[in-house]
Amino acid sequence: MSSSFPRRASLEVLRAEATDERSVLVHERLRFGEDPWEFMSELPTTDELVVLLLRTDWIEVHGGNVRDRAWNDEVLRRIALEYPDLSSTVWQMMSPAVTQRSPRS
Repeated sequence: MSSSFPRRASLEVLRAEATDERSVLVHERLRFGEDPWEFMSELPTTDELVVLLLRTDWIEVHGGNVRDRAWNDEVLRRIALEYPDLSSTVWQMMSPAVTQRSPRS
């Protein structure tokens, strides 16, 4: 796996984009009459959306598909290294086998 990580923007800008995206998701679900008490806990957090955006960027740059769970977890580790403020979110998103043997940050 190549070590170059595609840089998008600062974490603050990424969080702002993710917050906008999350508000659109909320608006759409409300518009279709869904009860926010039922769906809000299902939505990804702002930081989870940021991690997913960064993961998507990495995948697009490196062939367009996820090879396997270990490869995916390595991508998530790289995100945690590049964006330390996202470390706890990344650890929560990693596969259970990895998080059981890895320390939480």
